[in-house]
Amino acid sequence: MLRISDNPALDTSAKLVVVAIAMFAFVFVVMVPLYDVLCDALGINGKTAGEAYTSVEAGVDESREVTIQFIATNNEGMPWEFRPQVTMMKVNPGAVNDTVFYARNPLPQAMVAQAIPSVSPARAAAYFHKTECFCFNQQPLEGLGDAQMPLQFIVDQDLPADIGTITLSYTIFDVTDMAAEALASR
Repeated sequence: MLRISDNPALDTSAKLVVVAIAMFAFVFVVMVPLYDVLCDALGINGKTAGEAYTSVEAGVDESREVTIQFIATNNEGMPWEFRPQVTMMKVNPGAVNDTVFYARNPLPQAMVAQAIPSVSPARAAAYFHKTECFCFNQQPLEGLGDAQMPLQFIVDQDLPADIGTITLSYTIFDVTDMAAEALASR
C-alpha cells in the first residue's frame, strides 16, 4: 500500500487529492471527446460551420422538398426580442434560400449580441450550408434599436433521403462586455 507518511490523516488527504486530480483529468481528457462521439451517434447537438459556404454549381432538385424550421432562443439574461420572420419554409435541395430574423434591443443602452446556431438532426448539419448569416459576426444594436438580420442558405442535394425536416435553432447571447474588452485591448 502507498504510504506517504506515518500520519494516517495526511495519507488519506493525499489519496483524496490524487483521486480529485484523476477525476478532473477524466472529465477534461475523456468526457469531451466521448460527448462528441455520443452526440454524433445519437444525432443531437448538430453544429454548423462558423463561416460562409461557397456554393458549387450543382442545380436544383425540384423533385424533392425539405421543410426547414426556424427557432430563436434568448440565453438567460439576454433582454432582446429575437425571432425568425418565418418559422417554417419548404425548400428544394440545391436552391439558394433567403430569410430574415428580427432583433430589438428594449434597453436604452447599446448592446452587442452573438447568435450561435444548431441544426437538428445533427447529421443534417453537414448538408445545411449558410452562405450569409448574422451568426458569422457579432451584432451591435443601439439602445431601443432594432434590426433585420439576413440568413441565406442552401440545403445540399446530397442530404439523405430519410431527412425531410431540418430545424435551425439560434440562441442569442449578450457579449457586450466581451466586445468592450476586445475594443479596449486594441
